[in-house]
Amino acid sequence: MKTRFKIQIAILTAALLLLPLGGCVSYTFNGSSINYAVYHNINVGEFPIRAALVYPPLQQTFENRLLEVISRQTKLQETDGPADLEMSGEITGYNLTPQAVGTDAYATQTRLTITVRVRYTDHRNEALSLDQTFSAYRDFDSSEMLTDVQDELCQEISKELVDLIFNATLGNW
Repeated sequence: MKTRFKIQIAILTAALLLLPLGGCVSYTFNGSSINYAVYHNINVGEFPIRAALVYPPLQQTFENRLLEVISRQTKLQETDGPADLEMSGEITGYNLTPQAVGTDAYATQTRLTITVRVRYTDHRNEALSLDQTFSAYRDFDSSEMLTDVQDELCQEISKELVDLIFNATLGNW
């Protein structure tokens, strides 16, 4: 009798736990919160470098990463013409600053900071549009030449910047 009662309680508990899963709310696990009944396409413009210090491969690295994340984490179609959503901007900063100072008064760490200004326009809901600046950085040992670590640092910083931008725009956090 006790075993039968325990089984009934277990079935009832499982049914109550599974009940919310049958509702009409749709959840996505890809990081975006886009209503695809409203939004179908996006136009991602170029992000030219407008910084005083220029590292030419950075523009392509950043743009490729941004397009990759949008295509991987959304169902939006990339278009060159008019779109429901538009994203453009420029790379406004590429700065090196000394960080930690050693006993000989020379920097032991150098920080590479990249800053990107993003203009995001939501043509379906203007309240969600934004014009915002995002920055990210990485430190590296001052004994290393920037030219030796620059590609890797730009990849890492671009990844972080794209994540920040995605979350502020398409992720709608």
